[in-house]
Amino acid sequence: MIAIWYALVSFMLIIYIVLDGRNFGAGMLQWVVAKTPSERRQVIAAIGPLWSWHEVWLLGFGGTLIAIFPRLMASAFAGYYLALFLILWCLILRGISLEVGGHINDRLWQGYWDFNFVLSNFLLAILFGAAAGNVARGVPLDPQGNFSMAFFTDFNVRGHVGLLDWYTVSIAILAVVMLAAHGATYLTLKTEGPVHDRCERWARYLWIAVVPLLLIILIESRIVRPDLPERAVSNPFWWIGLVVVATSTITLISGLATRRELRAFVGSNFLIVGLLATGAAAIFPVMLHSTLAPGNSLTAYAVASSPTTLLRAIFWWPMGFALAVFYFVFISRRYAGKVSVQRDTQGFY
Repeated sequence: MIAIWYALVSFMLIIYIVLDGRNFGAGMLQWVVAKTPSERRQVIAAIGPLWSWHEVWLLGFGGTLIAIFPRLMASAFAGYYLALFLILWCLILRGISLEVGGHINDRLWQGYWDFNFVLSNFLLAILFGAAAGNVARGVPLDPQGNFSMAFFTDFNVRGHVGLLDWYTVSIAILAVVMLAAHGATYLTLKTEGPVHDRCERWARYLWIAVVPLLLIILIESRIVRPDLPERAVSNPFWWIGLVVVATSTITLISGLATRRELRAFVGSNFLIVGLLATGAAAIFPVMLHSTLAPGNSLTAYAVASSPTTLLRAIFWWPMGFALAVFYFVFISRRYAGKVSVQRDTQGFY
């Protein structure tokens, strides 16, 4: 049962990253693919109707994590306090930029909020990438399961590490490039005219750049966590994730080569799903690895709630998940299709 709940928690986080990750990428590229205020409003209109809904998956992930793995949440929230508040402030800044940027028809006003929008999305991509790097590398857990981290220490990956080192920075760079590619692929599906053409071009460039970065991360991961490969190959879900990665890569390349936007976007989504799923499968059952001593690490079995709590969660979680899926399907169909320039100039607000 613990493994199933671990998969469900991972699934909710992966869904959030895939859905909101395309918004991060589109936001980062706003000034690159949109040259005029009208074109920038078009990019924002492509994101606008769905951005707040995607964060529901993040809340669902946090709520499920508290219910199922409370000890992990207690340890991680205290240790990642600084990083979590940075993410929170960036999410708030992005939301304010989306909501108020189009309320006044003034170039200075809109330019200021466009800048905040690009900056907040860029920082969110870096922070989530660095967070993934911290989970893969580990944190300085003491025997009591507590830890605290500065932004950086000596940039090494052993001992009393910080939030940033050469490994976590590498993954943050990969996250920025991959989410930018994901966002560009999404915008080719939602925009028209010059914005669409620029997004199509940038999507190809960025996905090509992902390949060497991903190979570098694989080599670095082998150095940082030499125990992961053996654990990964023994997990059947890792092999399933690998099949998803291979299939989605072929779908993505085919879609980009033939200019089939929906196919490319589907491939983009499932490629990120596959990569995150293989990573989650590789680290299981360890949820927080200790860089001080492997014996201090927190496993899913050690930090899980009581069997009674897990049994109760079986009843309420499917109901909440069904409601979330229903509303997601409704909203997605409601705002399906491309964003026109005419609608864009008025703003989605």
